[in-house]
Amino acid sequence: MNLVIVDYKAGNVQSVLFALERLGVQATLSADFETIQAADKVIFPGVGEASSAMAQLRAKNLDKLLPTLQQPFFGVCLGMQLLCSHSEEGNTDLLNIIPLEVKHFETTLKVPHMGWNQLEQFSSPLFDGITEGDYAYYVHSYYVPLSKYTIAQTAYPEPFSAALQYKNFYAAQFHPEKSGPAGARILKNFLAL
Repeated sequence: MNLVIVDYKAGNVQSVLFALERLGVQATLSADFETIQAADKVIFPGVGEASSAMAQLRAKNLDKLLPTLQQPFFGVCLGMQLLCSHSEEGNTDLLNIIPLEVKHFETTLKVPHMGWNQLEQFSSPLFDGITEGDYAYYVHSYYVPLSKYTIAQTAYPEPFSAALQYKNFYAAQFHPEKSGPAGARILKNFLAL
């Protein structure tokens, strides 16, 4: 399998590479258009702030390439948010692949939402073998509200999108690479799509 991780200097790349290695899969880290276009599957990790990440994508013209991809594509954490239209974080226009807004948590609970939380209400092959209530690991201050594109949810304290799907674009707000056996299974399910 030709698996490419998008390299735009805003990703939690090493932990994703290690998680894939534990599954016996080697991935290529690249920002090269031809390499990404030729991939069987693409993973788009992200850690950091939306406007800085978008600046990195624009600098490499990846903001033009990524929306055109047809192969299975998996955005992780900030990589999920960047697939949306707009973020309250820095009032930032995003890739506009999934027509959703990214919102800041307005809660009395601690922000960022950091740590383990349960996955619920899932409806996708991405979650084959996952049990309702299994835990995933989160680190985020912004979230995507529930929508028709939500394929899993988590509550903090109100429900939000734990995962999204639009056409060939899958995404998770949590970090599957840091989510133990459940996260490994979700990565394996993505690779099997």
